[in-house]
Amino acid sequence: MCLAIPARIEQLIAEDSAIINLGGMRKEVSLALVENIAVGDYVIVHAGYALQKLDQEEAAHTLAMFAEMSTMNELHGDEA
Repeated sequence: MCLAIPARIEQLIAEDSAIINLGGMRKEVSLALVENIAVGDYVIVHAGYALQKLDQEEAAHTLAMFAEMSTMNELHGDEA
């Protein structure tokens, strides 16, 4: 199973690379698969590549769902 996570573009460092912020962690990713990306945009990231641009509302919703799943996991541990 693959997991692609929304991340915010913090800095464009080359024509096809950027620094993203992923929950406070900064990482360099490739922008080779997406177009028209600017600082402040949200992208779906998987395996070091931005796969798709997201609107801010969709990114916020997805990140909130990840936070909720993390909280549920912390509360319930390995009960399943």
